[in-house]
Order: sequence, then structure tokens, then C-alpha cells
Amino acid sequence: MIVGTDNLPESDRALSSLTGIDYADRFSLATDVEATPEEWARAMFGDVPNPGEVFIWRGLLQIRLSREPSPDTVAGWRIGGRGDGWIRLEAASWFLSCNLVVRAADGEVSLVTLLHYDRPLGHVVWPPLSAVHRRLAPGVLTKAADRLAHTR
Repeated sequence: MIVGTDNLPESDRALSSLTGIDYADRFSLATDVEATPEEWARAMFGDVPNPGEVFIWRGLLQIRLSREPSPDTVAGWRIGGRGDGWIRLEAASWFLSCNLVVRAADGEVSLVTLLHYDRPLGHVVWPPLSAVHRRLAPGVLTKAADRLAHTR
């Protein structure tokens, strides 16, 4: 686990679409499951957000998400970019902008969370929620690996 903008590798920072990064973390899992970054992202979050994600993303963070499954979204997040070994999901609310970057290569999958506080409320809302996020993120990776392993 890597937490903090100063600790974020430049290779992860370079994949962000944000104007600035106020919060960053990176969780990784060694795995022998081979899948594309998009397959990993869909295994982590699905095509539409589950009720818990709706509560956190739409309710607490007020992130605007697509409500219908689409090849252009993952769990309502817009696919904002992709490349060799990575995919970037993008979403925003009226007070913060977010990127989720999923990387998959060389026997490792990682989830990078990047936030920019567009308004002061972001500094108030995200810090307590980030503690919950950091407890949940490792399980998201592990469950995705289990899902993918059982579909291969």
C-alpha cells in the first residue's frame, strides 16, 4: 500500500487526468490471473455500481455516475483513458474530481485512487472516508482476483 501524493510513483501520477492531485493511494496484489485492465476493473466494480458503491459514490461523495451499463463506463465511471497495461476511470461531483486507475502487468494488479479537491468541502468530506476506502480496497482486489480466476 502506498498512501500520499509524495509517495506516489511518477508512473502512476502520469496516468492522471486531474489538474492537481490532493489525495493518492495505490493498492497492489500479486496474482497469476491474466486479464486486461478493463477486465480487472469490471471484476472489481461491475458494470453498474452496487448499493454500497451507490451510497458512497453518489450519496456521500455526490459523484455523477452513468446509470446504465455501457462499453464506455465501468460501474458508472467514464472510461477516460487506456493504454498498455492500464485503464483510467473518471468521475466528479461538484466538490471533487476522481480517477481510478487499474494497472495489470507482470503478475500484479493495482488500483490507484487519485482525487482533486475542486472546492474546500473536498478537504472535509474525503479524509474520514479515505480511512474506510483504505480498509476496503485490498478486499476489492482480492475479490476481483477470485472472480476472474473462476471465470477462466
